[in-house]
Amino acid sequence: MIKLQLIGYLGKDAVQREANGKSVLSFRVAHTERFKNQQGVQQERTTWVDCALWEKDTLAPYLTQGTQVYVEGFPSVDAYNNSAGEMVGQLRLRVMNLQLLGGGRREEDRQRQTAGAMQDDAAMEQPADDLPF
Repeated sequence: MIKLQLIGYLGKDAVQREANGKSVLSFRVAHTERFKNQQGVQQERTTWVDCALWEKDTLAPYLTQGTQVYVEGFPSVDAYNNSAGEMVGQLRLRVMNLQLLGGGRREEDRQRQTAGAMQDDAAMEQPADDLPF
């Protein structure tokens, strides 16, 4: 058995579709590795993994661009010729376990919205000495 574990960020919102009468969520996860080359220059390499999560439709609203996730499952590689005629491979993952890790732009937006809502609630509170009795 081969199992792949990956922590990364969603490149786009998950897309929900049906295949063979079953629902599947498709999404891409990017993992960026940072390292120094032999000359000591900082380098980075991003690996994209096409993921398929079967029969978990309720997770679709949470699988949005920029969300950090942990995915685990069974990998495969598809080989094809690109537009330049070169043979390339694409890593795919049949997801068996997914955990939302937070992070990303969407999480920051939610925190700002929560802070704004708390300020609105504070502004709506009336002093206790305005009671009519």
